[in-house]
Amino acid sequence: MKLPDLTELALRNLRESLLRNSLTTVGISVGVASLVAMLSLGIGLQQLASRRLMKSGLFDTVVVTSRRDLRNFGRDENTPASPPGESRILDEAARQEIERLPNVSEVYPDIRFPTTLLFDDKPHLTMVAALPMSAKSNDAFESLQGQFFSSDMAHEAVVQKAFAEELLGRTAKPGVDETNVKELAPPLLGKELTMRYAERENANGEENSANSIAAGAEQSPAGAAYSVVSREVKLKIVGVADLDPESMRGPTRARVFLPLRLAESLHIMQPTDLREISRAASEQPVYSSVSARVKNPAQIRTIEDAIKKMGFNTFSILDATRSLQQFFAVLDLFLGIFGSLALAVASIGIVNTLVMAILERRREIGIMKAIGASERDVEKLFFAEAGAMGILGGIVGVALGWAIGQVINAGTNVYLKRQALPPEHFWTVPLWLVGAAILFSFLVSLAAGLYPAGRAARLDPVQALRYE
Repeated sequence: MKLPDLTELALRNLRESLLRNSLTTVGISVGVASLVAMLSLGIGLQQLASRRLMKSGLFDTVVVTSRRDLRNFGRDENTPASPPGESRILDEAARQEIERLPNVSEVYPDIRFPTTLLFDDKPHLTMVAALPMSAKSNDAFESLQGQFFSSDMAHEAVVQKAFAEELLGRTAKPGVDETNVKELAPPLLGKELTMRYAERENANGEENSANSIAAGAEQSPAGAAYSVVSREVKLKIVGVADLDPESMRGPTRARVFLPLRLAESLHIMQPTDLREISRAASEQPVYSSVSARVKNPAQIRTIEDAIKKMGFNTFSILDATRSLQQFFAVLDLFLGIFGSLALAVASIGIVNTLVMAILERRREIGIMKAIGASERDVEKLFFAEAGAMGILGGIVGVALGWAIGQVINAGTNVYLKRQALPPEHFWTVPLWLVGAAILFSFLVSLAAGLYPAGRAARLDPVQALRYE
């Protein structure tokens, strides 16, 4: 039997029992809609997490630390490590070497230090960190009140919400709604902070050495010395951030941020200055850690391997998200299984519909076989009817699943808006899911048509013609 004849005959048979076949197709549509809705939720949540990680500025970042830091020593058990004292120093030369690696866009040092800031002549002890201008795209600054740094050498500061509350003398009370950042910003924007810090100065020559010792200098066994001088700098508050852009730093999170190049020009005393004696004999700064931003997140693993070969430890958000990826894989599996249950129930309806069609069309089947139709032709006819219901049900089901997702997504965003939270997109129906859902519906329908098609093909034409 030719394909056009087979298609025409199958569609005609489906139109003859329109109500029953329509109800069966609706059952398939509901099953596919359930499957699409479940999987699109899992995909949407995974993409939401990926977007948040990307916008956090950490997804494409590799944090590099020296193996001399005992806190990081032996972190990577798969990489053989030398004793901490013999490991390479993470200095400016190492930073530049990392920056020259392919697919690395920038490498900036982690400059952070505890210090005292004066505001309205009142001292406030806090942690200060330096940020590059590229941090402007960080999602922590999405709801920034005010503005980001005007330049990388501007004497400006962005304060975190908790520190802004401290400056204004406000304390959060348990059970009371937190202060909105929009309320904190107006009294602070444009105001001045006085930052006190310790500057490291190299002492060269006998006169400088004597002066630095009098100022409280540190001296290395090689005879090189440096002095620690108390300094002050004025900073203008230009922004108040709601979130913490340094969420990866654990307990050493900063609450005040200033431009990176400004911080470097101040030569602020760092903890590594006390640990690394070799820096006393060198003009090169030594860093506790540096952050390498990668042009393509897919290259992070390659970049990490290259940095490890240089003798440093690495950490990226991808290391922390391995378990998250496994979680989403399991979640998608279970959502797919539960979504397929409705489609499995719908396949029973296909079996019932086609078995009833056999009973009603026994004479028709007998005539077809009497005039030369083979068992294979009869099977093809019933498979065509089952496949047609599967494809139509799959198309309608995909549209229904997409509509369900849009309605729930809109309702969720209304709730988020009432809670003063930004809207999000939780449901995603990619093209591959559309094609996969329709194909799966088609295959399930064919599987459901196996028994009815085989039963119809085995009918004895003589008995079928005598059937009343």
